[in-house]
Amino acid sequence: MRLSSDQKKEAHDMMELWEDNLLERYPENGKKSKEEFRNYDNPARDTVREFYRQNHKHQTYDFVLQKEKEFLKLDRKAMGLWDAVEFLNTLVDDSDPDIDLDQTQHLLQTSEAIRADGHPDWFVLTGFLHDLGKVLCLFGEPQWAVVGDTYPVGCQFSDKIVYPEFFEANSDSTDERFNTKLGVYTENCGLRNVHMSWGHDEYLYHVMKDHLPEEGLYIIRYHSFYAQHRERAYDHLMDKHDHKMFEWVNKFNPYDLYTKAPKRPNVIELKPYYEDLAAKYLPDTIRF
Repeated sequence: MRLSSDQKKEAHDMMELWEDNLLERYPENGKKSKEEFRNYDNPARDTVREFYRQNHKHQTYDFVLQKEKEFLKLDRKAMGLWDAVEFLNTLVDDSDPDIDLDQTQHLLQTSEAIRADGHPDWFVLTGFLHDLGKVLCLFGEPQWAVVGDTYPVGCQFSDKIVYPEFFEANSDSTDERFNTKLGVYTENCGLRNVHMSWGHDEYLYHVMKDHLPEEGLYIIRYHSFYAQHRERAYDHLMDKHDHKMFEWVNKFNPYDLYTKAPKRPNVIELKPYYEDLAAKYLPDTIRF
């Protein structure tokens, strides 16, 4: 589906609002203050609330199963890695008014910070890949089904999820199959058996699941699962292996949130390194 310039800008702005909302909710000591990002005493904050109103209303168990069936055949587009990154860049034709960066530059800022700290090369590549699932916007998905905090469906929604009051409009909240603590799951069943709300994390996990180490796949799949890695709200669904893998999710999170800055990475200089790195782990053509 070809998006208009206005639709691309809307999608881009929604992603930026969500990321800035995260910075406000989870500031780190020694990092930029929230005042250095967008001012939330303006109507833009109402946009974030409206985003979550729609997200929490529509992300039902049946909706997620429908989207998994629709998209996980991975038959939308086949591309090389750099072609996929450039395809994603078409989402941000209209530059952000605060920080004039496209998706390539955000991905490189994340991955270069990981690289500078001496982490394994698969971790660097994961940083570069982690937001590629946002191509869902270019396949016509609404923003509330692409970005935003993620959480399990098929069980009671935790009050640790942002704007939990909006789940009152979700039909699963009054469905006896889904509105108990465990819902359709069993105690400590493991996240591999849990359906997460639909978005770019879950989608990209399936795109990459045959190509990256398990630690990288956990990062991709759960990097927006703030109700767990910040609030520990779903320990009752996780098993010991999940907790071990979440050590990597927690390592990744600051690189995603706090490397965004106006300085542009030199894409031309860095591209050969990332092409070689991708060739080590990924096929020449990736199915989306």
